[in-house]
Parts: sequence; C-alpha cells; structure tokens
Amino acid sequence: MVDQYCGFAHLYDRLMEDVDYEDWANYVEKVMVQNRNKPHKILEIACGTGNVTIPLAKKGYNILGLDISKDMLMIAKNKALENNTNILFIEQDMINLELEEKFDCILSMCDGINYIVDINDLMKVFQGVYNALEDGGVFIFDISSHYKIKNILGNNTFGENLEDLCYLWENYFDEGSNTIEMDLTFFIQDGKYYKKEEEYHVQRAYKSQEIIKILNELDFKDIKEYDGFTFNPSKDNSERIFFVAKK
Repeated sequence: MVDQYCGFAHLYDRLMEDVDYEDWANYVEKVMVQNRNKPHKILEIACGTGNVTIPLAKKGYNILGLDISKDMLMIAKNKALENNTNILFIEQDMINLELEEKFDCILSMCDGINYIVDINDLMKVFQGVYNALEDGGVFIFDISSHYKIKNILGNNTFGENLEDLCYLWENYFDEGSNTIEMDLTFFIQDGKYYKKEEEYHVQRAYKSQEIIKILNELDFKDIKEYDGFTFNPSKDNSERIFFVAKK
C-alpha cells in the first residue's frame, strides 16, 4: 500500500477541524461495549494523526496505533504527548500486519478501508486482522459508502477558502473499477505569498455485499452493519457505514 499522506499530513488536521472526534470516539465506545464488553487491549489500524486513538486513550483504554505514514505518526505522537496519553504508535502497512501480540478489539476508522483499492489486498487486511484478534475479539471499521463516493463525491469539484489556506478538490469516479481519483491543490500562505502543494489520492467504493462476503469467507461471525453513528441498519443512501465482526 502506498503512503498517500506523505505530503498531506501537516494539512490533514487543519482540513478536518470541523469533525468532532470526541463524538466519534464516544460512538465507537458504545459499539465496543455492545459487542465485546469493555476491551482490554485495542489496536487501531490506519490511525492517521490519532484523532480517534487519543480520545479513546483519554477514556482509559489501552490502545496501540498503527499507520503506514511516518509523517502522520509523527503528528500523532506529538498530539498524544500534548494530551498526556501514553500510546505506542507503529509504522506498518496494514496489508501486511506483523504483530507479536493479540488484541480483543481492532479498529479502522475514517475511511481507512476505502484506501485499499485492490480487493485481494482487502482480503489480506481482513486476514491479518483475524489473525491478530483474540478468540471472541471484535473488528470494528467504517467506510464511506458506495453511494457517497459515487453520488456525492463522484465527478464533482469542491473548494474552500480559509484564512491562510485555500484548496481545490477535484474528483473523478470510474464505474468500471469503482474507484475515485482525487486531485487536491492547496495554496498555503507563506508570508506575503502563497505556496502551492498538490496531492493525489485514490479510494475504492465498496458495496456492503463485497465486504460481508470477504468477512464470511474468513470465518468472521456475528457480522453487523450500521448506518453511520447509529445502531440502525444501513440504508441505500447511507453515507457512512460501520461494520462489526467477531472472530
């Protein structure tokens, strides 16, 4: 898996500052408790800058963060120190998980799964998660839905002009591969001038049936899917879907 956040890490939190990650962590905690009781050891794969990892650690959970991006992890480590949380962060590709310990809960939040664009790689991720779970352990993850990626992000262009930063986000959806290519152009204030930076990202729009089929093939059990941040079943127009599966 390629690190698509190499140059983007220093901008990520700024662009996501309207997201209430405390609420996100609260919801994840409810899902964990409902499906596993209170887990003793949690792994978050594709943890990014620790936006969910850190609030869960502040709630007292023993959590480890894993990500492929060295730059994202550096920011996560600094934020963890600022929040007086003791979190171990590991640089590793979630497609090839190599972990010596096992966990009773593994998380992947904020579209981490969508960045796995090859379905064979997705099987490797899920197999690695299965192997890293304790018996009875639970895997909780979310995706931006096929509906959202195709119909909302789709072939659309977005932009925003902030005080010292503006960006243009151009999307190109390919129905044949169910992937979306995202070209992001940033203009960042640097003294009297603006510095231009560009990023290119690719995500895959997965349908629930594809996800559930792989989970079943790998012997996950008690598979559930929820409409984002609820405990209701997902709908055709759900924009975010959470999945829960047990080993």
